[in-house]
Amino acid sequence: MRPAFLPFLVLCLPLTAVFSAPASAKPQPKNTAKSVETLAREVKPSVVKVLQEGREGLDGLGTGFVVGEDGLIATNLHVIGEARRLEVETSDGSKHEVVEITATDAHWDLALLRIKATGLKPLPLADSDGIQQGQSVVAMGNPEGLAFSIVEGVVSAYPDVVKEIPMIRLAMPIERGNSGGPLMDRQGRVLGLLTMKSAVTANLGFAMPVNELKRLMAAPNPVPMERWLTIGVLNPRLWQPALGARWSQRSGIIRSETMGSGFGGRTLCFSKTAPPTDGGPFEVAVNVRLAEESGAAGLLFCAQDEDHHYGFYPSNGKMRLTRFEGADVYSWTVLAEFSTDAYRPGTWNHLRLRVENDRLTGWVNGQKVLTHQDAVLRGGRAGLCRFRSPAADFRGFRIGRDLEEKPLPPELAQAFDQAISGFAQGQVSRDQALEKLLDDPAAARRQLQDTRRSLEKRLNALQDLERDLHRRAVTRELLAEMAKPEEKIDLMRAALLLARHDHAEVDVAHYLQQVQRLTEELSADPGIRQGTASAVTSLNRYLFEENGFHGSRHDYANKSNSYMSALLDDREGLPITLSVLYLELAHRLGVADIFGVPLPGRFMVGWKDGPEGELLLVDVFNRGKILTLTEAALDLSDLGHIPEEALKPASKRDIILRMLRNLLGNAMDEEDAAKNSLPYLDLTVALNPDASMERLTRAQLRQRLGDKAAAKEDVRWLLDHYPESGPEELRSRLDEWLHSLGE
Repeated sequence: MRPAFLPFLVLCLPLTAVFSAPASAKPQPKNTAKSVETLAREVKPSVVKVLQEGREGLDGLGTGFVVGEDGLIATNLHVIGEARRLEVETSDGSKHEVVEITATDAHWDLALLRIKATGLKPLPLADSDGIQQGQSVVAMGNPEGLAFSIVEGVVSAYPDVVKEIPMIRLAMPIERGNSGGPLMDRQGRVLGLLTMKSAVTANLGFAMPVNELKRLMAAPNPVPMERWLTIGVLNPRLWQPALGARWSQRSGIIRSETMGSGFGGRTLCFSKTAPPTDGGPFEVAVNVRLAEESGAAGLLFCAQDEDHHYGFYPSNGKMRLTRFEGADVYSWTVLAEFSTDAYRPGTWNHLRLRVENDRLTGWVNGQKVLTHQDAVLRGGRAGLCRFRSPAADFRGFRIGRDLEEKPLPPELAQAFDQAISGFAQGQVSRDQALEKLLDDPAAARRQLQDTRRSLEKRLNALQDLERDLHRRAVTRELLAEMAKPEEKIDLMRAALLLARHDHAEVDVAHYLQQVQRLTEELSADPGIRQGTASAVTSLNRYLFEENGFHGSRHDYANKSNSYMSALLDDREGLPITLSVLYLELAHRLGVADIFGVPLPGRFMVGWKDGPEGELLLVDVFNRGKILTLTEAALDLSDLGHIPEEALKPASKRDIILRMLRNLLGNAMDEEDAAKNSLPYLDLTVALNPDASMERLTRAQLRQRLGDKAAAKEDVRWLLDHYPESGPEELRSRLDEWLHSLGE
């Protein structure tokens, strides 16, 4: 719920709520029902196996069905997995490689694939809104690998909401391999896609309504297969996975999933950054987080090959140092295994290992826990290792001569200690403490974490201070970027800092490198250098056709859509995040006459083909559709007119502020709206000190959260900057408010 503000300051905005009564369920036309035998014969040529290829061949089997005679296949998203090669087998035994992921929708668990085939027989699609409880239905699929099996049942209930998704509940058995198969009425028309079996009984399952598939077909976001295979994978210039398993990277975090092909599920990932080669000491370090403490994952080093290396890692709650000298456990030597209070289960742990000529030394979270004499393996490569089935996350891998976190100068450490302890005891204000800590934010954050663990009674306060320290440090970076002249501001970096403001793990440098790679790929297109119109065509083709960037359809309000890092990870976002990527690629490629247009309701990209050319708009949310001003006005405004102010090129500051307003709007709708909204209000006021409405809202929220001193600062500012022509009654109420806060 949105916060209830003080009555005399509530700003009443006109809201238009559009309510549409649900259409009454219309029964399907009463055509003659076909027998199950007839349906099996007629439908079988249109049903396919969907095969997912793993490291040792077949890794998954599901079902799909033809929805386009030109090779379009419908199935579930979970059937196709992530970044795996796919193959479709038809009922006559012919196999076709999937050449394109035409569309996906994670919310509805739907996917459209394309194969190179013609003359296929698509199944007719019914209207799932007309489904009736007790209706007779049939389904075809590949349960447990039994190809093209048919089963009969009835609709148990519709809609049945499962995890906030309205689904078709079925009284029929559904097994592994049925997923993605067609659920049909007795005329052979598709009502839905089989999705999952019930955990309660074997004779109960669920299907997605086919009308959601129709919506997906109407708005595809195609990704060529060669691009699909790179989504979320590690950068091959930096990493080399070995011994199977699935390695991926998102938001700077490397994840290892599934069992490796090595003994005991062992899997490795070699860093392509080489340790020093002069024989001197060196160190490797990483932060690791186990999905379950029964797993094991950490550092590998001095690797001669896949079977000869060391490992330093947590395993079943203990730390372990192992020397591997072969492919199986009989050639492994556990050099040390021990428990330590330095290791913290269930969270991130920092591991560091130093290699010297005759000695190995290990640290966990900055505490020395191991010294072992061993000189069997030296040189080689370093990287990451994992064992058994639980997944593990890694971040911040480094190789260097000395990776120890250096102690703070005594005077700075003392100042930090005074600021932290003073804040914890209520003797120092938050702002005063932060001013001290910002002398070295990274070091201060480490000291805060150590203090937090020793002061359990102040745990919540210290966590808040740590988060605020990070946000304040990011705010400083963002303010420094936005203080530059307009032409010098790096809009992409600013947008990434906005994402990092909410998520400390966002690696800005990593994503800037990713944008640079996109720029380099696109620069090879000759159309980029043949005028603005040609460049727009090239940009549209590259982003929306070749790489599958698209507007979020079913999860528009998700905060991830406002994060540039998430857009680059998932290729899905809001109009403004897509526009920033578009504008930055154009800028980096030297394409002139392209700018952001702050239209009401949907941010777009504007361009002119020459100084005297007509202003045209690129609707990046709809795959780069080119619109005239008239077309955009009819699409976005009931009046059919766009204000002149909304057609002026948006400044980079205005773009960042608009992205902030989107995040603020989402936060206002969250359960803890007051607390969650404050960081965005703080950042907005920092970027735009004259933002009076944001100051007003912030004062109300601060008072609601019990921070009267901070609320008083905002109310005093509002009074100091109150317009001379403003209503005297409102000034009087501001005075009363300030008095109620203790002044």
